[in-house]
Amino acid sequence: MKFQKMTCVASVGFLLGASGFTVAQADGFKPFTDSTLYLQIRPRYEYVEGGALKDANAFTNRTILGGKFNGVAGIKGLKANLEANNVSNFGLMADYGPQEPGYNKIIDQPQTRITQANLAYTFGGTTFIAGRKMHTFDNQRFVGHVGWRQMPQTFDMIAVANNSIKGLSLTGAYVSKINRIFAADSSNPQKDKLDTNSVVLNGSYAFAKAFKLTGYGYMLSSIHDTFGLRATGSIDAGVKITYEAEYAIQDKASLKENSMGDIQPDHEADYYKLGFRIKQSGFIFGADYEVLGQKDGIGGGAFSTPLATLHAMNGWADKFLGTPVNGLVDTAITAGYINKRFGRFIVIFHNFESDKGSYDYGTETDVVYANKLSKNLNLTLKAAFYEQGDDLTNGDINKFWAMLDYKFNF
Repeated sequence: MKFQKMTCVASVGFLLGASGFTVAQADGFKPFTDSTLYLQIRPRYEYVEGGALKDANAFTNRTILGGKFNGVAGIKGLKANLEANNVSNFGLMADYGPQEPGYNKIIDQPQTRITQANLAYTFGGTTFIAGRKMHTFDNQRFVGHVGWRQMPQTFDMIAVANNSIKGLSLTGAYVSKINRIFAADSSNPQKDKLDTNSVVLNGSYAFAKAFKLTGYGYMLSSIHDTFGLRATGSIDAGVKITYEAEYAIQDKASLKENSMGDIQPDHEADYYKLGFRIKQSGFIFGADYEVLGQKDGIGGGAFSTPLATLHAMNGWADKFLGTPVNGLVDTAITAGYINKRFGRFIVIFHNFESDKGSYDYGTETDVVYANKLSKNLNLTLKAAFYEQGDDLTNGDINKFWAMLDYKFNF
Protein backbone atom coordinates (compact mmCIF):
# COMPACT_ATOMS: atom_id res chain seq x y z
CA MET A 1 0.00 0.00 0.00
CA LYS A 2 2.85 2.40 0.78
CA PHE A 3 4.37 1.77 -2.65
CA GLN A 4 0.98 2.28 -4.29
CA LYS A 5 0.46 5.64 -2.55
CA MET A 6 3.94 6.82 -3.52
CA THR A 7 3.29 5.79 -7.13
CA CYS A 8 0.01 7.72 -7.21
CA VAL A 9 1.61 10.85 -5.73
CA ALA A 10 4.43 10.66 -8.27
CA SER A 11 1.95 10.17 -11.10
CA VAL A 12 -0.13 13.18 -10.05
CA GLY A 13 3.00 15.31 -9.84
CA PHE A 14 4.06 14.21 -13.31
CA LEU A 15 0.64 14.97 -14.76
CA LEU A 16 0.40 18.41 -13.19
CA GLY A 17 3.81 19.35 -14.50
CA ALA A 18 3.51 17.74 -17.90
CA SER A 19 2.34 20.68 -19.99
CA GLY A 20 4.79 23.10 -18.46
CA PHE A 21 7.69 20.70 -18.98
CA THR A 22 6.86 20.39 -22.65
CA VAL A 23 6.90 24.17 -23.12
CA ALA A 24 10.13 24.58 -21.17
CA GLN A 25 11.87 22.19 -23.54
CA ALA A 26 10.44 23.83 -26.68
CA ASP A 27 13.88 24.62 -28.15
CA GLY A 28 15.34 21.18 -27.45
CA PHE A 29 14.22 17.64 -26.73
CA LYS A 30 10.47 17.25 -26.21
CA PRO A 31 9.23 14.33 -24.08
CA PHE A 32 6.06 14.40 -26.21
CA THR A 33 4.73 16.58 -29.02
CA ASP A 34 1.19 16.95 -27.72
CA SER A 35 -0.61 16.28 -24.46
CA THR A 36 -4.09 16.43 -22.97
CA LEU A 37 -4.65 16.33 -19.23
CA TYR A 38 -8.08 15.43 -17.91
CA LEU A 39 -9.94 15.54 -14.61
CA GLN A 40 -13.09 13.73 -13.55
CA ILE A 41 -14.98 14.32 -10.31
CA ARG A 42 -17.96 12.01 -9.81
CA PRO A 43 -19.86 12.36 -6.51
CA ARG A 44 -22.65 9.83 -5.97
CA TYR A 45 -25.30 9.09 -3.36
CA GLU A 46 -26.52 5.48 -3.23
CA TYR A 47 -29.26 4.02 -1.05
CA VAL A 48 -30.09 0.30 -0.73
CA GLU A 49 -33.08 -1.14 1.12
CA GLY A 50 -34.49 -4.63 1.49
CA GLY A 51 -33.58 -8.09 2.72
CA ALA A 52 -32.49 -9.00 6.21
CA LEU A 53 -29.72 -6.38 6.44
CA LYS A 54 -29.97 -2.73 7.45
CA ASP A 55 -30.64 -0.09 4.81
CA ALA A 56 -27.38 1.23 3.38
CA ASN A 57 -26.40 4.85 2.72
CA ALA A 58 -23.26 5.84 0.86
CA PHE A 59 -21.90 9.15 -0.35
CA THR A 60 -18.81 8.39 -2.41
CA ASN A 61 -16.67 10.34 -4.82
CA ARG A 62 -14.42 9.30 -7.68
CA THR A 63 -11.55 11.61 -8.60
CA ILE A 64 -9.56 10.78 -11.72
CA LEU A 65 -6.53 12.70 -12.88
CA GLY A 66 -4.98 11.52 -16.10
CA GLY A 67 -3.06 12.46 -19.19
CA LYS A 68 -2.81 11.36 -22.82
CA PHE A 69 0.53 12.05 -24.48
CA ASN A 70 1.35 11.89 -28.20
CA GLY A 71 4.76 11.63 -29.82
CA VAL A 72 6.43 10.24 -26.69
CA ALA A 73 10.22 10.74 -26.78
CA GLY A 74 9.73 12.47 -30.12
CA ILE A 75 8.64 9.22 -31.79
CA LYS A 76 5.76 9.68 -34.18
CA GLY A 77 2.98 7.18 -33.49
CA LEU A 78 4.07 6.47 -29.91
CA LYS A 79 1.42 7.42 -27.34
CA ALA A 80 1.09 7.09 -23.58
CA ASN A 81 -1.84 7.17 -21.15
CA LEU A 82 -1.33 7.64 -17.43
CA GLU A 83 -4.20 7.84 -14.97
CA ALA A 84 -4.72 7.76 -11.19
CA ASN A 85 -8.06 7.16 -9.46
CA ASN A 86 -9.08 7.89 -5.87
CA VAL A 87 -12.35 6.70 -4.31
CA SER A 88 -13.39 8.19 -0.99
CA ASN A 89 -16.50 8.45 1.19
CA PHE A 90 -15.10 11.28 3.35
CA GLY A 91 -16.70 9.60 6.37
CA LEU A 92 -20.08 10.99 5.29
CA MET A 93 -23.04 8.61 4.96
CA ALA A 94 -20.78 5.57 5.13
CA ASP A 95 -23.24 3.07 6.58
CA TYR A 96 -22.82 0.30 4.03
CA GLY A 97 -21.23 -3.10 3.71
CA PRO A 98 -18.52 -4.20 3.62
CA GLN A 99 -17.42 -0.97 5.33
CA GLU A 100 -19.85 -1.53 8.22
CA PRO A 101 -21.09 -5.02 9.21
CA GLY A 102 -24.83 -5.61 9.13
CA TYR A 103 -25.63 -3.23 6.25
CA ASN A 104 -26.53 -3.93 2.65
CA LYS A 105 -23.52 -3.94 0.32
CA ILE A 106 -22.35 -1.05 -1.83
CA ILE A 107 -19.10 -1.99 -3.53
CA ASP A 108 -17.40 1.41 -3.55
CA GLN A 109 -14.71 1.14 -0.90
CA PRO A 110 -12.12 3.89 -0.25
CA GLN A 111 -8.97 3.16 -2.26
CA THR A 112 -6.38 4.74 -4.54
CA ARG A 113 -4.95 3.09 -7.62
CA ILE A 114 -3.14 3.66 -10.89
CA THR A 115 -5.92 2.71 -13.31
CA GLN A 116 -4.10 3.29 -16.59
CA ALA A 117 -0.39 3.27 -17.43
CA ASN A 118 0.27 2.13 -20.97
CA LEU A 119 2.19 2.79 -24.15
CA ALA A 120 0.72 2.38 -27.63
CA TYR A 121 2.65 2.46 -30.89
CA THR A 122 0.81 2.72 -34.20
CA PHE A 123 2.49 1.86 -37.49
CA GLY A 124 0.29 1.81 -40.56
CA GLY A 125 -2.93 0.12 -39.52
CA THR A 126 -1.42 -1.83 -36.62
CA THR A 127 -1.23 -0.71 -32.98
CA PHE A 128 0.88 -2.39 -30.28
CA ILE A 129 -0.19 -1.79 -26.66
CA ALA A 130 1.62 -2.64 -23.43
CA GLY A 131 0.79 -1.80 -19.83
CA ARG A 132 -2.29 -1.29 -17.69
CA LYS A 133 -5.39 -0.45 -19.70
CA MET A 134 -9.14 -0.09 -19.31
CA HIS A 135 -10.12 -2.35 -22.21
CA THR A 136 -13.53 -3.45 -23.49
CA PHE A 137 -14.98 -5.57 -26.28
CA ASP A 138 -18.34 -5.12 -28.00
CA ASN A 139 -21.17 -4.51 -25.48
CA GLN A 140 -18.97 -5.52 -22.50
CA ARG A 141 -20.92 -8.75 -21.92
CA PHE A 142 -17.63 -10.69 -21.78
CA VAL A 143 -14.85 -8.13 -21.25
CA GLY A 144 -15.67 -4.75 -19.68
CA HIS A 145 -14.42 -1.95 -17.45
CA VAL A 146 -17.25 -2.08 -14.84
CA GLY A 147 -17.43 1.69 -15.25
CA TRP A 148 -20.55 2.15 -13.11
CA ARG A 149 -18.59 1.38 -9.97
CA GLN A 150 -16.31 4.14 -8.73
CA MET A 151 -13.16 2.04 -9.18
CA PRO A 152 -13.11 0.47 -12.66
CA GLN A 153 -11.73 -2.88 -13.74
CA THR A 154 -8.46 -2.76 -15.70
CA PHE A 155 -6.03 -5.23 -17.25
CA ASP A 156 -2.25 -5.53 -17.27
CA MET A 157 -1.75 -6.68 -20.83
CA ILE A 158 0.16 -6.82 -24.09
CA ALA A 159 -2.07 -6.40 -27.13
CA VAL A 160 -1.97 -5.91 -30.87
CA ALA A 161 -4.81 -4.44 -32.94
CA ASN A 162 -5.07 -4.16 -36.72
CA ASN A 163 -7.46 -2.01 -38.76
CA SER A 164 -5.54 -1.84 -42.03
CA ILE A 165 -8.42 -3.31 -44.08
CA LYS A 166 -11.55 -1.18 -44.30
CA GLY A 167 -14.32 -2.69 -42.19
CA LEU A 168 -12.05 -5.30 -40.59
CA SER A 169 -10.92 -5.00 -36.97
CA LEU A 170 -8.68 -7.57 -35.28
CA THR A 171 -7.45 -7.57 -31.67
CA GLY A 172 -5.44 -10.10 -29.70
CA ALA A 173 -4.15 -9.70 -26.16
CA TYR A 174 -2.27 -11.56 -23.46
CA VAL A 175 -3.52 -10.57 -19.99
CA SER A 176 -1.17 -11.09 -17.05
CA LYS A 177 -3.26 -9.46 -14.31
CA ILE A 178 -6.89 -8.46 -13.77
CA ASN A 179 -7.25 -5.45 -11.47
CA ARG A 180 -10.73 -5.82 -10.00
CA ILE A 181 -13.06 -3.16 -8.58
CA PHE A 182 -12.58 -4.21 -4.96
CA ALA A 183 -10.23 -2.70 -2.39
CA ALA A 184 -7.24 -4.73 -1.22
CA ASP A 185 -7.92 -7.26 1.55
CA SER A 186 -5.00 -8.90 3.38
CA SER A 187 -7.15 -11.92 4.24
CA ASN A 188 -8.04 -12.44 0.57
CA PRO A 189 -5.10 -11.58 -1.73
CA GLN A 190 -7.16 -12.31 -4.87
CA LYS A 191 -10.00 -9.96 -3.98
CA ASP A 192 -8.56 -6.86 -5.66
CA LYS A 193 -6.43 -8.54 -8.33
CA LEU A 194 -6.00 -11.83 -10.10
CA ASP A 195 -2.73 -13.05 -11.55
CA THR A 196 -3.60 -14.81 -14.76
CA ASN A 197 -2.27 -16.15 -18.05
CA SER A 198 -5.28 -15.40 -20.19
CA VAL A 199 -5.61 -14.80 -23.92
CA VAL A 200 -8.44 -12.78 -25.46
CA LEU A 201 -9.15 -12.59 -29.20
CA ASN A 202 -11.76 -10.50 -31.00
CA GLY A 203 -12.30 -9.86 -34.69
CA SER A 204 -15.10 -8.17 -36.61
CA TYR A 205 -15.98 -7.31 -40.19
CA ALA A 206 -18.62 -4.78 -41.22
CA PHE A 207 -20.11 -6.10 -44.46
CA ALA A 208 -22.55 -3.18 -44.51
CA LYS A 209 -24.32 -0.84 -42.11
CA ALA A 210 -26.99 -3.50 -41.74
CA PHE A 211 -24.63 -6.37 -40.95
CA LYS A 212 -21.49 -6.60 -38.84
CA LEU A 213 -20.17 -9.99 -37.78
CA THR A 214 -17.89 -10.46 -34.77
CA GLY A 215 -16.08 -13.60 -33.69
CA TYR A 216 -14.27 -14.00 -30.38
CA GLY A 217 -12.36 -16.36 -28.16
CA TYR A 218 -11.77 -15.58 -24.47
CA MET A 219 -9.47 -18.14 -22.83
CA LEU A 220 -9.44 -17.38 -19.10
CA SER A 221 -6.82 -19.35 -17.19
CA SER A 222 -8.16 -21.99 -14.80
CA ILE A 223 -11.73 -20.67 -15.34
CA HIS A 224 -13.06 -21.53 -18.82
CA ASP A 225 -12.78 -20.95 -22.56
CA THR A 226 -15.54 -19.09 -24.41
CA PHE A 227 -15.97 -18.93 -28.18
CA GLY A 228 -18.78 -17.10 -29.94
CA LEU A 229 -20.28 -15.16 -32.84
CA ARG A 230 -22.16 -11.87 -32.66
CA ALA A 231 -24.14 -10.13 -35.42
CA THR A 232 -25.23 -6.49 -35.19
CA GLY A 233 -26.55 -3.85 -37.55
CA SER A 234 -28.96 -1.00 -38.17
CA ILE A 235 -31.66 -0.46 -40.77
CA ASP A 236 -33.37 2.80 -41.73
CA ALA A 237 -36.91 2.04 -42.86
CA GLY A 238 -38.83 5.16 -41.93
CA VAL A 239 -37.82 4.31 -38.37
CA LYS A 240 -34.34 3.29 -37.24
CA ILE A 241 -34.07 -0.36 -36.27
CA THR A 242 -30.99 -1.85 -34.61
CA TYR A 243 -30.53 -5.50 -33.74
CA GLU A 244 -28.14 -7.97 -32.15
CA ALA A 245 -27.94 -11.75 -32.31
CA GLU A 246 -25.28 -13.71 -30.45
CA TYR A 247 -24.30 -17.28 -29.64
CA ALA A 248 -21.40 -18.59 -27.56
CA ILE A 249 -20.24 -21.88 -26.10
CA GLN A 250 -18.19 -22.27 -22.94
CA ASP A 251 -16.00 -25.20 -21.96
CA LYS A 252 -13.12 -26.32 -19.76
CA ALA A 253 -10.13 -23.95 -19.57
CA SER A 254 -7.24 -24.75 -21.91
CA LEU A 255 -4.82 -22.49 -19.98
CA LYS A 256 -3.76 -22.74 -16.35
CA GLU A 257 -2.71 -20.23 -13.70
CA ASN A 258 -0.92 -21.84 -10.74
CA SER A 259 -2.03 -19.20 -8.24
CA MET A 260 -5.67 -20.05 -9.00
CA GLY A 261 -5.25 -23.75 -8.34
CA ASP A 262 -6.39 -26.60 -10.53
CA ILE A 263 -8.39 -26.01 -13.67
CA GLN A 264 -12.14 -26.02 -13.03
CA PRO A 265 -14.15 -29.14 -13.95
CA ASP A 266 -15.86 -29.54 -17.33
CA HIS A 267 -17.86 -26.41 -18.00
CA GLU A 268 -19.78 -26.90 -21.23
CA ALA A 269 -22.62 -24.41 -21.47
CA ASP A 270 -24.38 -22.31 -24.11
CA TYR A 271 -25.21 -18.63 -24.32
CA TYR A 272 -27.46 -16.83 -26.75
CA LYS A 273 -29.15 -13.48 -27.08
CA LEU A 274 -31.60 -11.83 -29.46
CA GLY A 275 -32.50 -8.16 -29.22
CA PHE A 276 -33.74 -5.15 -31.15
CA ARG A 277 -34.40 -1.42 -30.74
CA ILE A 278 -36.78 0.83 -32.66
CA LYS A 279 -36.11 4.59 -32.57
CA GLN A 280 -38.39 7.29 -33.94
CA SER A 281 -38.60 11.02 -33.09
CA GLY A 282 -36.74 10.46 -29.84
CA PHE A 283 -38.91 7.54 -28.68
CA ILE A 284 -37.31 4.14 -28.07
CA PHE A 285 -38.81 0.69 -27.80
CA GLY A 286 -36.91 -2.56 -27.59
CA ALA A 287 -36.89 -6.15 -26.43
CA ASP A 288 -34.14 -8.61 -25.48
CA TYR A 289 -34.09 -12.34 -24.81
CA GLU A 290 -30.90 -13.62 -23.19
CA VAL A 291 -30.06 -17.11 -21.98
CA LEU A 292 -27.09 -18.13 -19.84
CA GLY A 293 -27.46 -21.88 -19.99
CA GLN A 294 -26.94 -24.49 -17.32
CA LYS A 295 -23.74 -26.36 -18.01
CA ASP A 296 -23.38 -30.00 -18.92
CA GLY A 297 -20.75 -32.09 -17.18
CA ILE A 298 -19.60 -32.61 -13.63
CA GLY A 299 -19.70 -30.03 -10.85
CA GLY A 300 -22.93 -28.17 -11.64
CA GLY A 301 -23.14 -24.47 -12.44
CA ALA A 302 -23.93 -22.37 -15.49
CA PHE A 303 -22.51 -20.10 -18.18
CA SER A 304 -20.62 -17.23 -16.55
CA THR A 305 -18.93 -13.98 -17.64
CA PRO A 306 -16.58 -13.00 -14.79
CA LEU A 307 -14.86 -10.14 -16.70
CA ALA A 308 -18.09 -8.47 -17.86
CA THR A 309 -19.55 -5.13 -16.85
CA LEU A 310 -22.21 -7.15 -15.05
CA HIS A 311 -24.15 -4.19 -13.64
CA ALA A 312 -25.33 -3.34 -17.16
CA MET A 313 -26.55 -6.83 -18.02
CA ASN A 314 -29.26 -8.46 -15.89
CA GLY A 315 -30.83 -5.66 -13.88
CA TRP A 316 -29.27 -2.79 -11.97
CA ALA A 317 -30.19 -4.30 -8.60
CA ASP A 318 -27.23 -6.66 -9.19
CA LYS A 319 -29.08 -9.77 -8.04
CA PHE A 320 -27.50 -11.87 -10.80
CA LEU A 321 -23.82 -10.95 -10.77
CA GLY A 322 -23.29 -14.69 -10.53
CA THR A 323 -25.38 -16.98 -12.74
CA PRO A 324 -27.69 -19.29 -10.71
CA VAL A 325 -26.75 -23.00 -10.94
CA ASN A 326 -29.81 -23.75 -13.08
CA GLY A 327 -28.91 -21.01 -15.56
CA LEU A 328 -30.67 -17.72 -16.22
CA VAL A 329 -33.23 -16.54 -18.78
CA ASP A 330 -33.70 -12.76 -18.88
CA THR A 331 -36.60 -11.41 -20.95
CA ALA A 332 -36.44 -7.60 -21.02
CA ILE A 333 -38.61 -4.82 -22.47
CA THR A 334 -37.19 -1.31 -22.89
CA ALA A 335 -39.11 1.93 -23.49
CA GLY A 336 -38.04 5.54 -23.25
CA TYR A 337 -37.56 8.98 -24.72
CA ILE A 338 -34.34 10.81 -25.59
CA ASN A 339 -34.19 14.54 -26.26
CA LYS A 340 -31.02 16.59 -26.66
CA ARG A 341 -32.44 19.39 -24.53
CA PHE A 342 -34.49 17.54 -21.94
CA GLY A 343 -32.31 14.48 -21.49
CA ARG A 344 -32.83 10.74 -21.51
CA PHE A 345 -35.61 8.84 -19.70
CA ILE A 346 -35.54 5.02 -19.96
CA VAL A 347 -37.56 2.25 -18.28
CA ILE A 348 -36.50 -1.41 -18.49
CA PHE A 349 -38.61 -4.33 -17.24
CA HIS A 350 -36.95 -7.73 -16.65
CA ASN A 351 -38.52 -11.13 -16.11
CA PHE A 352 -36.09 -13.71 -14.73
CA GLU A 353 -36.36 -17.48 -14.75
CA SER A 354 -34.06 -20.48 -14.83
CA ASP A 355 -32.76 -22.13 -17.99
CA LYS A 356 -33.52 -25.58 -16.60
CA GLY A 357 -36.78 -26.26 -14.78
CA SER A 358 -38.50 -22.91 -15.52
CA TYR A 359 -38.04 -21.71 -11.95
CA ASP A 360 -39.37 -18.24 -11.18
CA TYR A 361 -36.47 -15.92 -10.30
CA GLY A 362 -38.50 -12.73 -10.00
CA THR A 363 -38.92 -9.46 -11.85
CA GLU A 364 -37.20 -6.09 -11.87
CA THR A 365 -38.02 -2.59 -13.07
CA ASP A 366 -35.13 -0.20 -13.75
CA VAL A 367 -35.58 3.54 -14.32
CA VAL A 368 -33.03 6.18 -15.31
CA TYR A 369 -33.11 9.89 -16.08
CA ALA A 370 -29.90 11.48 -17.35
CA ASN A 371 -29.21 14.97 -18.67
CA LYS A 372 -26.26 17.10 -19.72
CA LEU A 373 -26.45 20.17 -17.46
CA SER A 374 -23.53 21.93 -19.12
CA LYS A 375 -20.61 21.21 -21.42
CA ASN A 376 -18.69 19.36 -18.69
CA LEU A 377 -21.38 18.39 -16.17
CA ASN A 378 -23.87 15.49 -16.34
CA LEU A 379 -26.66 14.45 -13.99
CA THR A 380 -27.91 10.87 -13.50
CA LEU A 381 -30.90 9.79 -11.38
CA LYS A 382 -31.42 6.05 -11.33
CA ALA A 383 -33.42 3.36 -9.49
CA ALA A 384 -33.87 -0.41 -9.49
CA PHE A 385 -36.83 -2.31 -7.98
CA TYR A 386 -36.36 -6.09 -7.72
CA GLU A 387 -39.16 -8.41 -6.54
CA GLN A 388 -38.15 -11.94 -5.59
CA GLY A 389 -39.59 -14.94 -7.42
CA ASP A 390 -41.35 -17.96 -6.00
CA ASP A 391 -38.30 -20.17 -6.58
CA LEU A 392 -35.48 -17.80 -5.63
CA THR A 393 -36.29 -16.46 -2.18
CA ASN A 394 -33.40 -14.01 -1.86
CA GLY A 395 -35.58 -11.06 -0.87
CA ASP A 396 -36.92 -7.92 -2.53
CA ILE A 397 -34.46 -5.08 -2.88
CA ASN A 398 -34.63 -1.45 -4.01
CA LYS A 399 -31.67 0.72 -4.99
CA PHE A 400 -31.50 4.45 -5.68
CA TRP A 401 -28.71 6.63 -7.08
CA ALA A 402 -28.15 10.36 -7.59
CA MET A 403 -24.89 11.25 -9.34
CA LEU A 404 -23.08 14.20 -10.85
CA ASP A 405 -20.23 13.68 -13.31
CA TYR A 406 -17.83 16.52 -14.04
CA LYS A 407 -15.21 16.04 -16.77
CA PHE A 408 -12.70 18.64 -17.83
CA ASN A 409 -9.73 18.66 -20.19
CA PHE A 410 -6.85 21.11 -19.75
